[in-house]
Amino acid sequence: MTISNEQLRLVNRQIERLVASDNFYGRKLREAGITGVATEEEFEKLPFSQKQDLRDAYPLGLMAVPEEEIVRIHSSSGTTGVPVIIPYTKKDVEDWAIMFARCYEYAGITPHDRIQITPGYGLWTAGIGFQAGCERLGAMAVPLGPGNTDKQLQMMMDLKTTVLCATSSYALLLAEEIAKRGIGDRIHLKKGVIGSERWGDKMRARIRKELGIELYDIYGLTEIYGPGIGINCKYNTGMHIWEDYLYVEIIDPQTGKNVPDGEWGEIVLTTLVKEGAPLIRYRTHDISRIIPGECPCGSHHPRIDVIAGRSDDMMKIKGVNVFPKQIEEVLASFPELSSEYQIRISHLDGRDTMRIYVETNGTVDFADMARRVTERVKSRIGFSPLVKVVELGVLPRSEKKSKRVIDERFE
Repeated sequence: MTISNEQLRLVNRQIERLVASDNFYGRKLREAGITGVATEEEFEKLPFSQKQDLRDAYPLGLMAVPEEEIVRIHSSSGTTGVPVIIPYTKKDVEDWAIMFARCYEYAGITPHDRIQITPGYGLWTAGIGFQAGCERLGAMAVPLGPGNTDKQLQMMMDLKTTVLCATSSYALLLAEEIAKRGIGDRIHLKKGVIGSERWGDKMRARIRKELGIELYDIYGLTEIYGPGIGINCKYNTGMHIWEDYLYVEIIDPQTGKNVPDGEWGEIVLTTLVKEGAPLIRYRTHDISRIIPGECPCGSHHPRIDVIAGRSDDMMKIKGVNVFPKQIEEVLASFPELSSEYQIRISHLDGRDTMRIYVETNGTVDFADMARRVTERVKSRIGFSPLVKVVELGVLPRSEKKSKRVIDERFE
């Protein structure tokens, strides 16, 4: 993917603003003697920004405008360290709503829809982003936020909501509850807009089948507006990223060099018009690829593939590098297993141990199932895990993101 002249112009305007603001990235650019870029090659030599930079700027070191122009802040959870605070101007909030409304439109959602919003509100970007886009589109927002499944299902039936916005984990929980309560004939959902966490094909198939809806992947992260910076269209050939607001690169996470379109790597994003906290070449650590060619829908906005994982979610066990996606792909090869699993890593008697918990129904031999899973995982990663097969529904469901990997070595 090539950066356009218009995108280069917007990057140069951002560089000027950042240097003038003297915020953390402006100082980095000034120290490097960077005043602008004339070509794609020069752009690709600009320094990356990373999450640690944003943490170092806590609390408001990211501001690139006077404080009186900031109308809102959002923040990451801060569960793995100092939280990141992102300031927004009035225009940033409006731009985000425009992008989000565009996401709904690409999913075929109209002002006639009723959109039930289950992601969290507050400092987190999710709930308020889904709502702002809904209001911009002119659809009816049903802003329940997370939890209270009884209330969610009651409103879903009584208001006849047609669109569900949720994490994949909560969408699955709701699907299972609807089936358990036998109320499927009272549910009027047609579409699901799902984001916030990586989810595999088996989980998609379960949600799609049990709720009987079309599913759309929405992409975003707190540092870059929030959810709503991209979504797949009805042709499901990748998520369109809004190139009038963002420039997307895919790099080799080891070398930092750009990879050709079609090759997998780490997503790097540049905000082209953001005012409150512009970011240039921000390393997301999300793994995807740019899908070459044109989408059948005719959109000019570039597409990225589903998020395959993160460049920083690697687990080192018994000297072997293991990614959750490898385990998920093995488990997906067994039709007898559900989409849910949990990996626990511990250190016992001087050595690492990996336990994998999987769910199945009562029609299979649990011991034989555990043996077959163990053999196939060993052939993929090189060592044998301890596999525990449990009944369907035993593993925890989440109203937010599911915690699939628990590393007890560092607890």
